[in-house]
Amino acid sequence: MFIFQLCYENSNIFKWMGLSSMHFSNVEIPYGAYWSSPFAKWQGAFQHLHSGTFAAQVAREELAKRDLAPTLFDYGIFGQTVTQFQSFMAAPWPLSQAGLDHVAGPSVTQVCATGPRILQSAAAEIQLGMASAALALSGDRTSNGPHIYYPAPGAPGGTGRTEDQVLYNFSNDPVGGHSMVQTAENVAAKLGIGADQQHEVVLMRTEQYKDALADDRAFQRRFMTLPFNVPDPSFRKSVGEMEGDEGITFSTAEGLARLRPVVEGGTVTFGSQTHPADGNAAIILARSDRAAEFSTDPGIRIRILGFGQARVGLGLMPEAPIYATGMAIAHAGIAIEAIDAVKSHNPFAVNDIAFASATGFPLEKMNNFGCSLIWGHPQGPTGIRGIIELIEELALRGGGIGLFQGCAAGDSSMAVVLQVDDRTV
Repeated sequence: MFIFQLCYENSNIFKWMGLSSMHFSNVEIPYGAYWSSPFAKWQGAFQHLHSGTFAAQVAREELAKRDLAPTLFDYGIFGQTVTQFQSFMAAPWPLSQAGLDHVAGPSVTQVCATGPRILQSAAAEIQLGMASAALALSGDRTSNGPHIYYPAPGAPGGTGRTEDQVLYNFSNDPVGGHSMVQTAENVAAKLGIGADQQHEVVLMRTEQYKDALADDRAFQRRFMTLPFNVPDPSFRKSVGEMEGDEGITFSTAEGLARLRPVVEGGTVTFGSQTHPADGNAAIILARSDRAAEFSTDPGIRIRILGFGQARVGLGLMPEAPIYATGMAIAHAGIAIEAIDAVKSHNPFAVNDIAFASATGFPLEKMNNFGCSLIWGHPQGPTGIRGIIELIEELALRGGGIGLFQGCAAGDSSMAVVLQVDDRTV
């Protein structure tokens, strides 16, 4: 708890700058103006689809479903972490394919923090008066990642360097040379977190995800079109149908107990970490006086109260969300006790244990209805889906304040605080 209190106090720079929860006072997320595809396992149902064109196609369909004309938008942003063919063209290409061919905007990558980053960028654009309605679109495909050759004329014989963009970077931090799983082992060793404790969290998160599948996936249908038609690469026909997320492992205590640590002598198993996935997700943001145009229920108001960003010591990635959360709640002008629901991007069960230990927020109250530990990690869209699920959980509660937080490569993190309430309040 001390470590969190310290980072919260240090993040009071927001108060010194005169910023508060009113910093995004003119920005809202219209209720229901967001969506996610199901997430498909590595080398699964979406492995043949270009992540940018796929995200654009889903956006086009979801906008039509809501009877929202592309002309309503004056800004767009695209979040992507894995290079695809002609990614050089950045956001204008997928925006054009989604029907927003009059809209400009950037492509952004902040590894696993890309989702909250594009949300912040779009919110800032609106708050600054440079836009009134924005599409924050994200899509990634970890399957069939690019194999890249980098010319090196000064190397012996002019021999260049090669990289399998996805697999190589999972295993080779450019600063420390370590793998992502090693960061979880470092924090587990620092805090004395064993494999059994991690597996207990996995079982808890598995049961929470099952709640999202109840009543024919009623929770997921609030933001996901199901069953989901899988298109061919030309998007001219369907080549399959998905009932929901693909590749989910419904862990059992007996199955987890049989797993060996990924790193010899370690504690993290394949059961206590997430899996790479493919998919896309999007959120619409609008100036407050325009939010009703996009909302499926204008009586529900969704406000952004604050953002936070942090970076911790080398190889301690799962601790970074603690510090980002301290900054986000300081920006929002609240204390952790005001938070009603938490959604985390938790590539390792260690993340949630470390967060609960530092903040005092109960493990069992985090990640209702699912999280990336269970439904997978397509990187760019991961945070966007988490934020969408957080909004829907708060809506089901009748309102409240929610926190999304998640770590990212480079021992970094982003967090966002949202409030869902009645517009008459």
